[in-house]
Amino acid sequence: MAHFAKLDTSNKVLSVEVVDNINLLDDNNIEQEEIGIQYLITHTGWSSWKKTSFNTFGGKHYNPDGSLSDDQTKAFRKNYASVGMYYDPDKDAFIVAQPHSSWILNEETCLWDPPVERPEAIADSEGNTYLLEWDDINVRWLGRIDANEYEWNPTSQEWVLL
Repeated sequence: MAHFAKLDTSNKVLSVEVVDNINLLDDNNIEQEEIGIQYLITHTGWSSWKKTSFNTFGGKHYNPDGSLSDDQTKAFRKNYASVGMYYDPDKDAFIVAQPHSSWILNEETCLWDPPVERPEAIADSEGNTYLLEWDDINVRWLGRIDANEYEWNPTSQEWVLL
């Protein structure tokens, strides 16, 4: 099965449609994106489509079990398209909308990186799990446990009670 993103005039993904691989084959039985697009145009009347790779995330292709694929030629357009994402023709990539104004687009993965790395530790030594939240105004990670609010200190790698 092949997946195609339906795009509006601003390249926003409206839906993702599945097309049987047989509808992408050329005379030599090789899959061609353009043949799939023509199939969709004929059957839907919609003219703007881009193929997307179901198992691609952050510029890497993964096997169905989640392990990294040996065949990275299958990784294209950086990320699997989903409704609300945008297709960037200059990067030939599907990208989600910027989640926070301080986050920076990683040109290699086409994912948004926070300016402060996300804490690996979401639980403390006592087993308390922190509910994480990004504070864009103060450019920091916050953690909550019940009514208590903590700030992640990336230098000490510890949660600090606010």
